[in-house]
Amino acid sequence: MLSIESLKKIDREIAKYPVDQKQSAVMSALAIAQDEKGWLANETMDFVADYLDMPPIAVYEVATFYNMYNLEPTGQYKITVCTNLPCALSGGNDAAAYLKERLGIGFNQTTVDGKFTLREGECMGACGDAPVLLVNNKRMCSFMSNEMVDKLLEELSK
Repeated sequence: MLSIESLKKIDREIAKYPVDQKQSAVMSALAIAQDEKGWLANETMDFVADYLDMPPIAVYEVATFYNMYNLEPTGQYKITVCTNLPCALSGGNDAAAYLKERLGIGFNQTTVDGKFTLREGECMGACGDAPVLLVNNKRMCSFMSNEMVDKLLEELSK
């Protein structure tokens, strides 16, 4: 279900916890699985549950609680816009509206070419840097004016 390399990464995460607490690695294991697969199908989550000796429902609870996990296929680039109140008041809603206009999609939609998925996100812990975008859960982009959004989209489109 997962590559040997991904299993080795998960094993390194499991090793950080007491032997009888390997389910504590569930968030890392899901992130590793998602990095390999692109999203978390039920079969992938079931595999993670089995690998960590935990009930599948416990894995589903984690995967559905946090918005960093993709429970359906996404575009090549998932752009998450923080619209929590501090960011919204500091341009987050404007950045979201501009992205919707530029990409021709709304939240939880993917462009026709499969390149971009747009998501609305909760606090990313960088309120002073608003508006803030997160690309593929890994790259945080701060102070995203319309010009900065244009530059980001141009870079990602190459």
